[in-house]
Amino acid sequence: MSQSRIDSTPKPPSDPDLERVLRARAAEATPPTSIDAVIALDAGAASRWTTRVAEGRMEVSPSLPERPTVTVTADPLTMSQVVGGSRSGVHAFLQGRLTVRGNLALALRLDSMFGQNHRPARWPRAGAVRAGGLHTSYLEAGEGPPILLLHGLGATNASLLPTMWDLARDHRVIAPDLPGFGDSGKPVRSYHAGFFARWATALLDELGIERAHVLGNSMGGRVALEMGMRSPERVDKLVLLAPSPAWLRNREYVRLVRFLRPELAMVPVRLPHRQVVRNIRFLFSRPSRLPETWYESAADEFLRVFSSPRGRIAFFSAARQIYLEEPHGEWGFWDRLPKLERPALFVWGRRDRLVSPRFARHVVSALPDARSVVFDDCGHVPQYEMPRKTHRLIREFLEVA
Repeated sequence: MSQSRIDSTPKPPSDPDLERVLRARAAEATPPTSIDAVIALDAGAASRWTTRVAEGRMEVSPSLPERPTVTVTADPLTMSQVVGGSRSGVHAFLQGRLTVRGNLALALRLDSMFGQNHRPARWPRAGAVRAGGLHTSYLEAGEGPPILLLHGLGATNASLLPTMWDLARDHRVIAPDLPGFGDSGKPVRSYHAGFFARWATALLDELGIERAHVLGNSMGGRVALEMGMRSPERVDKLVLLAPSPAWLRNREYVRLVRFLRPELAMVPVRLPHRQVVRNIRFLFSRPSRLPETWYESAADEFLRVFSSPRGRIAFFSAARQIYLEEPHGEWGFWDRLPKLERPALFVWGRRDRLVSPRFARHVVSALPDARSVVFDDCGHVPQYEMPRKTHRLIREFLEVA
C-alpha cells in the first residue's frame, strides 16, 4: 500500500492524553545520536503514531509508518503510562499489556529513556561499554548485591527479562548481550566458553564489580561454569538454568564438524519467520503457557541478528564449539568440573528437548555438594515457562549464607 493511500484514509480523532504525553516527551527527549529509527506506536484505532528518532531528536506525527523499525502496541492507558514514564515498559511487556514487533532491543533502549528523572531503580535501563575490547550492550536494573545474567545460544538479554525483573527488587542485575549476539560486537573468531568467560570477567571490571553471583541459561550456563572454574575469586554463587555441558554421546560427527568452518555462514540463509517461531516453541514443555506474541517478538529479534553475516558466523561458531568441546582430558569439561568450588544450583527441565535432563546425574556425581533440581513439566527455558517456581528457588539459594 502506498503512503499516499495511507494518508488519504480518514483518521479517527486521536487520544488527547496520549498525544499530549507524546509531544511532551518528544520536546524534552535527547536520544543518543546513534539511534536512527522509525517507531510505530499503536494504541488502537483512535491513537496511532509515528515517532522518528534521528540526530539526537525525536519527532511525532499521527498515523502509522509504512515500514517501522519497531512496532509497539498497547491499550491507550498503558501506552500513555509507558511513554510518560510512570510505568515500566518491561513490566507491561511481561504482563502481556504491551507487545513489540521488530527490533526488540531498540524498544528496550527507548523504554529506558522514558521517565529518566524519576525511574525506580528496579526498572531496566540500557547501557554500553567496551569489555575485552568489544562493544558490549547491556541492561541494568536494581540495587544491591550484583548478579550477572548470561543468555543462551541465539538469544539476547531479553530472554532473561523475567529474571531481571524479579531479582532487581533487591539486587543490582546486569544482563548483557553476549559477544556475537544482540547488539554487542561480533568479531569473526572462535566463540568458545573460555572466550566468553574472559569477556564476562572484563565486563565486571568495566562496571566496577569485584565479585558477583552469575546466572546463565543454556550456553550462558556453560559460560557461568567456566567463569567459576577459571576465576572463582570473581564469582560468588552460580545459578545454572539448563546449562549446555560437553556432549558425552553422539560425538561421531566431531571430525565432520571440525571440517565445516563457521565462516561458511557468510552465505545468506533464508529462515521463514514461522519456522523460527516453531523452533522457539520447541524449547518449551507446554508452549501454550506463553502468549503467542512473545514467540513472534523472539523470532523477530533472532532474525534481525541472524540476517547479518557476522551474526550468522557467531551463531554457527558458538553452536560448533558446544558440540566440539572435549568431555575428557586436561581441558575436558567433565574432568575439570569436580574442581569447581563455588556454590552452585542446577535447574533442569525433564521435558527439555535441547539439553537432556540426564546430565543431572553426571553433575551430581561430579559435584556432590551442588544442588540439582529437575522440574517435571518444564522445557529448556524455566525463567519463562515456570517463572514463579524458578525465581523462588533462585532466591532461596541466593539467600542461604
